[in-house]
Amino acid sequence: MQLDSIDIRPVTDLRNKFPEVEKQVHEHSPVFLTKNGYGTMVLLSLEDYAALSNDVELQLDEADYAAAISDERHSHKEVFSRIRSRL
Repeated sequence: MQLDSIDIRPVTDLRNKFPEVEKQVHEHSPVFLTKNGYGTMVLLSLEDYAALSNDVELQLDEADYAAAISDERHSHKEVFSRIRSRL
């Protein structure tokens, strides 16, 4: 994914210039969309989205497996306390 130059466009470009926006996204350059002057969404190719989310999905799968083979459980207060102490 390239972020050399950030492309910010109005959301109406999805309707009016879709082929151009689609081409840019498929060239692994995200498009940031605005509505009424405020950021509203980012368009990514499926490949770029997968690259961002696969690691998270893998870690969630590992956590699910660890929970399935263990009887140890923690309250939300314990979990968030541990997270805060690491930050």
